[in-house]
Amino acid sequence: MSAVVHMVDDDSDVLVALGRILRTEGFDVAPSHSTREFLDRYDPDVPGCVVLDLSMPEIDGLQTQALLESRGIACPVIFLTGCGDVRSSVCAMKSGAIDFLTKPVEADALIDAVTRGLEHDRRARTQAEEQGRAAVRFAALTPRERQVMQHVLAGRLNKQIAADLGIVEKTIKVHRSHVMHKLGVRSVAELVRLAERAHVA
Repeated sequence: MSAVVHMVDDDSDVLVALGRILRTEGFDVAPSHSTREFLDRYDPDVPGCVVLDLSMPEIDGLQTQALLESRGIACPVIFLTGCGDVRSSVCAMKSGAIDFLTKPVEADALIDAVTRGLEHDRRARTQAEEQGRAAVRFAALTPRERQVMQHVLAGRLNKQIAADLGIVEKTIKVHRSHVMHKLGVRSVAELVRLAERAHVA
């Protein structure tokens, strides 16, 4: 699926000029004149990033960034402004902005920021997919298997787990084998890495 560079600016001339630069580099650009227009057309399933003007009527850039966060939209943000100040740039970067560019922006700086924004989005989506697949595997475990797994993750030996749970060591070995098989791992190290990806304590 092709990534989209969303450009949000109330200045049509800026949208046309910067859109031309990005399209020349092969980027798919979707211009919007306001935050509302951007949100109406934004599809979270489509990879991309947003180049966002800081100063706009109704909903400004920082408010838009906060709105995206409140809605759980993780689209990487690149700020573009003709009247930026240190306070605004600090707020933007603390909230996770990829870059804070000043108009008139150099083409190379814009292209570099967009490239980093799209790469950030690609990595985030890949990580989310891996977490989802891992979570599905963990969901297949029985309550007892999950209990045994937690002890294994804590570094406990089979005989220690058996003593803690009040069952024989042979049964622990069976549960442990089922855990490893269901999760598709061959070692405790692989189990730990998978648990970290799935955010399993």
